[in-house]
Amino acid sequence: MKLKFKEGLCSGCRVCEAACAMAVFGEENPKKAALRVRGHFPAPGTYDVAVCDQCGECAEACPVEAIKKVDGHYEVNAEECTGCLLCVEACPRGVMFTHRDREAPFKCTLCGTCIEFCPRGALVDEEAMERGA
Repeated sequence: MKLKFKEGLCSGCRVCEAACAMAVFGEENPKKAALRVRGHFPAPGTYDVAVCDQCGECAEACPVEAIKKVDGHYEVNAEECTGCLLCVEACPRGVMFTHRDREAPFKCTLCGTCIEFCPRGALVDEEAMERGA
């Protein structure tokens, strides 16, 4: 899967954030989402969604190799993580997240829940689109 944001379709509703937090943590807490909706103000109604492109720079920055590629995406092993946050600093898209309830950072694992619940089709699987699925 290759997660892509389709500019101009996002209404800023943040359903993707709520769906992601529920899928990953089982909580209604958009601050625990592994993507971010960002408004471009003062331009009303202009949004983008910051999503992980699985570039691997977080894994390269991790001094203890706690971030590994699994089935096409990178995952943080919270048990191996030392909490140094070098991965957060290294992320070029700003999509390696922390939360006060968690010791280790977290990121998108391409579960697709955000795509499933986006009411406007602003988030898509680019690979599936290319295959015509």
